[in-house]
Amino acid sequence: MVSQINKIIVLLLLAVPAIAQETTTEVEPIITESTVTSKTTTTLNSPPPSAISPTINTSNSDLCTFGVAGAIQTQILGISTGTQITDDNCEMLKNAKTLYDMGMKVAAVSVMCQDQRVFDAMMNAGTPCPYNGMIGDEARAAWETHEEVEPANLEEEKESFTDDEKTLMGSGAIFGLLVLLLL
Repeated sequence: MVSQINKIIVLLLLAVPAIAQETTTEVEPIITESTVTSKTTTTLNSPPPSAISPTINTSNSDLCTFGVAGAIQTQILGISTGTQITDDNCEMLKNAKTLYDMGMKVAAVSVMCQDQRVFDAMMNAGTPCPYNGMIGDEARAAWETHEEVEPANLEEEKESFTDDEKTLMGSGAIFGLLVLLLL
């Protein structure tokens, strides 16, 4: 019997209509005030500036020059430099070959004889270098009487520095100073 009463109560509760009363209320805005104080620190990690060597293109095999370039960069200062150096021996060989190819064999030998080593080799071989258009024994006699116009020895030529050597020494000095700055 108790279970039947419980069933009836549940049915009555479910069967009773819900009566709701309609009410009107004003909606008030919600205002929140806040103060935010923040302290931020930004660390910028960037690579240092770069000193980049100039590109000196000497890839043509017909040129008698080669490029020398260098750069150094510290945290404060960066320096780069470059230059071209002419190989005089290469130019002499190319000039002699060009003269020979044009059929001017005596002129080609004369160009080669500007080098003391070639001059000495020609004299030792019994075929002296041409002298003012003379060849053979006439050239030998002329060279023996005019020894002051013989090509200079390489040691005598190397007593003073050329512009290219001075440039290389200056670049080396600058490089050395910058290396000292890094220490």
